[in-house]
Amino acid sequence: MTTDATIPALPAAAPELSEVILDEQGRVDPPLAVDEWHTLTSFLEFQRGTLHWKCSGLAAAGLNVRVAASTMTLGGILKHLAWVEEHWFTEMFLGQDMPALWREVDWNAEPDWEWTSASEDSPLELFTLWQDAVTHSRETAQNGLTDGLDALAVRGWPDGQRHSLRWILVHMIEEYARHNGHADLIREAIDGATGE
Repeated sequence: MTTDATIPALPAAAPELSEVILDEQGRVDPPLAVDEWHTLTSFLEFQRGTLHWKCSGLAAAGLNVRVAASTMTLGGILKHLAWVEEHWFTEMFLGQDMPALWREVDWNAEPDWEWTSASEDSPLELFTLWQDAVTHSRETAQNGLTDGLDALAVRGWPDGQRHSLRWILVHMIEEYARHNGHADLIREAIDGATGE
């Protein structure tokens, strides 16, 4: 597949440690013995970096490749995770409305809109959407830390239960790890590139 030179590099956004080590793909190498905040955010950054690595160097055709019976694409994963970032950090944790792009979707008519509409977006649009969501999430998490990892989201479940910042960070690691497994398989089918 052809490289799209307009795809931006992953911005350096490592946790605030005195020395951050990046691996050969430019991902944060999670430190072995730090506090809970830095452990969680380092692993989340590693997972975000993995997604960037799996999608890098592909033009629109590559981001739209499907494998076997699945309708999942790398572009769809990027757009879905942009939505996930905004949902958990903006809508749930901050209690704010989602950005306009997401509010304008008729989710009842198109429940998988972020997955299916990704094929209409350029690689630059997809990466920018995702990276903007990630940047906002990082800022939200950092600001939310003033009340510690036990800080509760403004919005919660209909029964009143609310998620802690800790829970949201762990959930985000799980969400990325799951989709990075999908991304591994899709990328290998595109050009034979494999993970570690």
